[in-house]
Amino acid sequence: LKRSGIHLATQREGTFLGEAALFDDVKAVREDGSIKFTTTVVSKGPVRILQMEIGSFYPLVYQEHPGSTAIVQRLGRVMMDRFQQTEERLQSLLAVSQKQSEAGMRLSSKDWSAFRKRLMRLWALRYHKIGRKGKLEIAPTKLMGTAADLSVAYSPGVAEPCLSIHKDPKWAYEYTAKGHLVGVVTNGTAVLGLGNIGPLAAKPVMEGKAVLFKKFADLDSFDIEVDMPDPVKFVDLVCALEPTFGGINLEDIKAPECFYVEKECQRRCSIPVFHDDQHGTAIIAGAGLLNALDLVVKEISQIKVVVCGCGAAGFTCAKYFLSLGVQRKNLICIDVKGVVYAGREDLNEDNYLTEVASQTEKRTLTEALEGADVFLGLSAGGLLKPDMLITMKRDPIVFALANPIPEIDYELAKSVRPDVIMATGRSDLPNQINNVCAFPFIFRGALDCRASSVNEAMKLAATQAIAKLARTPKLKKPDSYLDLSALSHFRGSSNVAGSSGSSPRPGNMFPHHAHHHRSASGTSNGSFSSSISGLARRESVKLQVTPDFGPEYIIPKPFDDRLLVEVTSAVAKAAISTGVSKLEDFDLLEYRNKLQDLADRLQIT
Repeated sequence: LKRSGIHLATQREGTFLGEAALFDDVKAVREDGSIKFTTTVVSKGPVRILQMEIGSFYPLVYQEHPGSTAIVQRLGRVMMDRFQQTEERLQSLLAVSQKQSEAGMRLSSKDWSAFRKRLMRLWALRYHKIGRKGKLEIAPTKLMGTAADLSVAYSPGVAEPCLSIHKDPKWAYEYTAKGHLVGVVTNGTAVLGLGNIGPLAAKPVMEGKAVLFKKFADLDSFDIEVDMPDPVKFVDLVCALEPTFGGINLEDIKAPECFYVEKECQRRCSIPVFHDDQHGTAIIAGAGLLNALDLVVKEISQIKVVVCGCGAAGFTCAKYFLSLGVQRKNLICIDVKGVVYAGREDLNEDNYLTEVASQTEKRTLTEALEGADVFLGLSAGGLLKPDMLITMKRDPIVFALANPIPEIDYELAKSVRPDVIMATGRSDLPNQINNVCAFPFIFRGALDCRASSVNEAMKLAATQAIAKLARTPKLKKPDSYLDLSALSHFRGSSNVAGSSGSSPRPGNMFPHHAHHHRSASGTSNGSFSSSISGLARRESVKLQVTPDFGPEYIIPKPFDDRLLVEVTSAVAKAAISTGVSKLEDFDLLEYRNKLQDLADRLQIT
């Protein structure tokens, strides 16, 4: 594929082309005379092309024809992949300060963002309406083909499990979906970055959350949108749902009500109740912080941290960082009124911010960042100015998590402070702080061991497991003798985190990570074995499918299938060790093997 003479990609048999044709207005010439987007397909050999006129195709889509619906979704996926490729190309151009016109780019960065936003909006709307509306459906797990089947699934046969559960509630986990069913519950008062849009408008988000539970942890979910802004009545409704679910994921509830809602639901319920907006972000950000500190060789007890934004996520992150080892005197929080300091007029005993109020004379974000080691932003785009970043200490750690626009632009931050380690909430930039690395696996582990809650030990276990994965290379499955030899060599290398032969630095949480292999010397007993060994060493790098641990990779990608095994088992282990698991004789080794089988079946890619 070529565009304006620039090579875009080499395609293979079965490739879907022409994703721009999804939207009529993309191909139209604008009033300002701008050129329509055209992609040239150059064949290097004989090909067969399946072409369908759009006028004949769309009626099939509107009639929810399964094949046409699948094609539209494939086309949308191709378009999203192209977006990612173009983003990466723009980033590389900006990195070398190359003029876009010289590189065959017809759009400026600003124009590209506008173009991308427009197409994203159009595709997002079409994605949700094509075929069967929405993103969820309910499917039976047992045979239902005959009257005999139905007589067991419903009356009269269904009475037997009912009677067993009435006699002993534990049988609900054996005879119903309760043990793998999560309630995703919201009142729509703080939906993503959209604010208080109400429960009905929040439904697409809740359906999406349910999809993520299924995709990453094979947990089923019901999305429940409740028209109840009153937190006390909302708690009553949530607690009344306890018989239905194995766990409840609270979602998109505004602060400060969310703190009361979660705490009260946890007190009244004997199943895990978890507000992901608070704790999911804190768990992932905590993992990123620990790894970043390891890279810059700083002790968590000595660093100064500034948290900008004290809503549900920011406030909980601040408290979680304290539990990880940040000293209370070294933490400053900022809200819309400035520094949250002890004695501020609005900080009465009923204000939740009193828990993170600082004894400090600093009053602004600019003052707070002077000499700081870490900036955590969960506020609004553009708040962190370049001159503020300059005043931070060496190797500053910046987590700019405002979406869709971070507190400071990634490239701008890198140009001002090349030594910065930066993370954002965006998938098109390095180090995405993404809750999906945590919540599916926390619930999977908690439900599988029938935990009564998600306690601090389980959260810390998740953080440590996530952090460790970023430091541990992921290797592809070997498919040849050479791959097996290389895999053996790679696993024996001293630079793999947690391997024998590595030793932690005094006072440091993690082992030191060498960035280069050390060549082994010795004599060979045969030319063949020596050749294989040499090839294995050269091939070992090809077996690694994750980036090297470093400033651009401190958090594993959401699609790293190791998360299911490592994080889930760590959470279950912590639940058992702290006594919140209701199961006796829980075999963790067997559980890990089952999780690996599940990961293989899910094929998370």
